[in-house]
Amino acid sequence: VQLQASGGGLVQAGGSLRLSCAASGRTFSNSGMGWFRQAPGKDREFVATINWSGAATYYTDSVKGRFTISRDNAKNTVYLQMNSLKPEDTAIYYCALASRGYASSMGSTYDYWGQGTLVTVSS
Repeated sequence: VQLQASGGGLVQAGGSLRLSCAASGRTFSNSGMGWFRQAPGKDREFVATINWSGAATYYTDSVKGRFTISRDNAKNTVYLQMNSLKPEDTAIYYCALASRGYASSMGSTYDYWGQGTLVTVSS
């Protein structure tokens, strides 16, 4: 399985970005997907997750109401729409795939990880 994350960049506080993660190599539509992030000097943290069908989504409290995770199983792609960005959202964002298909906030659930895309939010 290969996961290719894209869409990161430099944005001013209050701006928006949409991250994409394209999957190849297995049945994407049966897999749960997640986004995690790691800020400089900090541990990796959960951001958002979506189950195989898209019917279940969960977010960490700090991004609720600002970020939206979605997926397009026809395109083997998961998205993270990020609005009202804050400097504290600055991090490398990683997508991950869970073979079991359910949504999970636990990193140990995921079997495959992408290479990460850098998001920098300036104040």
